[in-house]
Amino acid sequence: MITVFLMVLVQVPGIGMSVGGNQNWLYLGGPFQLQPSEFGKLALILWGADLLARKQDRRLLAQWKHMLVPLVPVAFMLLGLIMLGGDMGTAMILTAILFGLLWLAGAPTRLFVGVLAVACAIGLLLIKTSPNRMARLDCMGASEPGPGGSCWQAVHGIYALASGGWFGSGLGASVEKWGQLPEPHTDFIFAITGEELGLAGTLSVLALFAALGYAGIRVAGRTEDPFVRYAAGGVTTWITAQAVINIGAVLGLLPIAGVPLPLFSYGGSALLPTMFAVGLMIAFAREDPAAKAALAMRRPGVRWKTMRRRVKKRPSGER
Repeated sequence: MITVFLMVLVQVPGIGMSVGGNQNWLYLGGPFQLQPSEFGKLALILWGADLLARKQDRRLLAQWKHMLVPLVPVAFMLLGLIMLGGDMGTAMILTAILFGLLWLAGAPTRLFVGVLAVACAIGLLLIKTSPNRMARLDCMGASEPGPGGSCWQAVHGIYALASGGWFGSGLGASVEKWGQLPEPHTDFIFAITGEELGLAGTLSVLALFAALGYAGIRVAGRTEDPFVRYAAGGVTTWITAQAVINIGAVLGLLPIAGVPLPLFSYGGSALLPTMFAVGLMIAFAREDPAAKAALAMRRPGVRWKTMRRRVKKRPSGER
């Protein structure tokens, strides 16, 4: 409820802020801002996981009505609030989370196709009615900035990646981030990683996300607790989908959606809920029976008392 209230508050004139053409920020005074939609992702996962787990315990998920209601209406309400601010990138992530939860709940294929068709139709309508979004589609795979520099960000992201070579120019030695590439510390941090650390650095980032995705799938697949399965699957869907959308945009394979790269991009509003979600995954993983057995057999760690040299006490009067 708090998240929904904050997302509604964003649309109030004088309270909500517009950043990059999207009305999705709250001004907190001074240099502090808050993006409630980032917390909306985590809220949807936790609420949806609890809802589906309770319905599964009562054997209600076999009925379409109980699988869809109230999960889908609430998710569409959040999507509507986000789209009021024009933030289609976050709306795409929220849609991916919804599909992930429905898939984990065992939604039949025809139900998936129906929900996906509705989402695609709404998405196409929103793209067609927005010149800005149409321009972003035109910039996919662009090799020139275009008239008026409409594809400047997309092209300079490719320039940054190309100039990095195999091992990059070195940490802090990027040229594109100094006035050439917009948003180098947030949406295009992957391009700067490629410029400074080269192909080796970008492949390392991809490997880290692949490992995180595998760990999330492993946690969701091995647990017997339905809440843990839905929550772990939702978090895994969120982080991997957002990483794919961000990296795909930098590579020119997807339109620029304005979403940060999880755990890498600058910004507290995106980092805090993501770190909370990763912490949940770690807590879930520790509850696995195999993990408990491994932790029980682990040797005790080195303590300060065992590191200090012990001095024998001398008898009184002895020097």
